[in-house]
Amino acid sequence: MPPQLPPRKLVPRDRAPSFFAGLKTREYREHRNASQSIRSIAWNNHGNRIACGLTDRLVRVWNPEKPEIRYSTELKGHTGTVERVQWDPTHSDRLASASTDGTVRFWDYRSAKCINQISTGGENISLAYSPDGNFVAAGTKDDVVSFIDTRTNTVIKTHKENVQTNQIVWSHAGDVLFLTTGSGLVKIRDWPSLDTIHTIDAHTSACFCLELEPRGNLLAVGGSDAIVSLWDTKEWTCPRTLSKMESPVRCLSMSFDGSYICAGSDEAVDIEIAHVDTGDYVHTIPTGHPVLAVAWHPSRYHLAYSGDPAGLRIVGAAGSAM
Repeated sequence: MPPQLPPRKLVPRDRAPSFFAGLKTREYREHRNASQSIRSIAWNNHGNRIACGLTDRLVRVWNPEKPEIRYSTELKGHTGTVERVQWDPTHSDRLASASTDGTVRFWDYRSAKCINQISTGGENISLAYSPDGNFVAAGTKDDVVSFIDTRTNTVIKTHKENVQTNQIVWSHAGDVLFLTTGSGLVKIRDWPSLDTIHTIDAHTSACFCLELEPRGNLLAVGGSDAIVSLWDTKEWTCPRTLSKMESPVRCLSMSFDGSYICAGSDEAVDIEIAHVDTGDYVHTIPTGHPVLAVAWHPSRYHLAYSGDPAGLRIVGAAGSAM
């Protein structure tokens, strides 16, 4: 059983600058320079484990309470860079990883063993679980999306997009897929038919990343134009954009309550935290290096990020209960 955390407290906009400034950061040091080696990070649904996909063919799982590497777990088997990691949303000890070696591997953290692997026939760059854990979508550099049924361990459908496709996200109900494209559009497809429901002309150039806020009311999209756009999912209008970044937005994440958002770039330093409802920037996390991945804790204001030469860092993990 995961440790019982105290009831969470929400941080209002007016308290945010002082609150985030007071959080302490914990470092999870790799064996070697990790400035470019951590490609993806993901929390499990309880927030008591965090996985990293590495360029040296490993998946490493950390216990946030134990930052020494001897307490981490290495999941070995891939023969290429691990581009994406995702936890099964229904099971806190199972996760999947997508690699440039052309496979998606499924792991049980408890045994540190691969329990299944699926070939997608291409270099995988994106990965997403459906909310019920029954399906995994994996996208390749060739813009082919494979849909894996996790109950039968088979690819049940493949779909070729006609444009560069960078990231895939399921809706919270599991009946819709959101896909970012190199043309600046976000495609919204029905599941399982994959019929196009709607297309958002989100950015003037490539869209790289996106995330649906926890309540499902907003869709955040990051692009190569250095902008994060926020889209109302009922009207598909854009109530605000965040434009403080000066380089392409490669990753973004929203806090568990949907109140705060941050983004990272492989061409710029620091992390800017913004208040979603107002668009106000409330805090800057100085990094001194580009940020390749960011991920908020599923129920706390703890923010994990990669890009530091030492390894993974988690803001708030050292001494904060919120």
